Amino acid sequence: MLLVIDVGNTNTVLGLYREEEFLHSWRIRTDKARTDDECAMLLNDLMTYRNFEIAQISAVIISCVVPPLLDALTRMSHKYCGVEPIVVGTQIETGMEIAYDNPQEVGADRIVNAVAAYARYQSALIVVDFGTATTFDYISANGVYQGGAIAPGLGISADALHEHASKLPRVSLEPPPLVVGRNTVNSMQSGLLFGYAGLVDGIVMRMKAEVEDQPQVIATGGLAEQIASAATSIDAVEPQLTLDGLRQLYMLNR
Repeated sequence: MLLVIDVGNTNTVLGLYREEEFLHSWRIRTDKARTDDECAMLLNDLMTYRNFEIAQISAVIISCVVPPLLDALTRMSHKYCGVEPIVVGTQIETGMEIAYDNPQEVGADRIVNAVAAYARYQSALIVVDFGTATTFDYISANGVYQGGAIAPGLGISADALHEHASKLPRVSLEPPPLVVGRNTVNSMQSGLLFGYAGLVDGIVMRMKAEVEDQPQVIATGGLAEQIASAATSIDAVEPQLTLDGLRQLYMLNR
């Protein structure tokens, strides 16, 4: 079985594949202080609950934006899975040209999403990934990664409101019943959700105005469903995009 690991700043998503068959996934909190042994015990518990065994893992691929955890996950792969993990970066084969000023600056998760989205749609695309940061990545019709935009994530925006305005509470990121909120919680939810939807629509509109083709807009990430319901620019939501991209990159590099 193939273990794919996507380490973000807030959450880490793990997925299991048997060849092209998706088996299961888990989302856990990212903790950069975890050791290799702690990572292995947590993985073992998650897999055992679903009737899998860590000994069944025969390959590992990792996308990571948290360097301390990459070291721990690499050691875990060696000690508990007996394999050398593939680490996503500019040094591996992606099958995609990266037309960035410095390709090494492109986050591993952005490369993975671009590869997966283009493999699926084979057309010009804007991929919006809602994570700790929200990234907008443009892939041209001929499959070249051109660059994009990075904005503070919706969670960061919500935390900033709570932390910097003394009387504003921490709120769940759920759609309010009305845009015109009748209480503080609903008013904050309205400003966060619909304000963020406006940010997404605005950036997508400006990106489309700069390019010659008409890209489809694909959303992924933990908050993709919530934002897609409020934004007008998103054509499709692909919650498993990053995991599928990691599997595809493994197939290219195994």
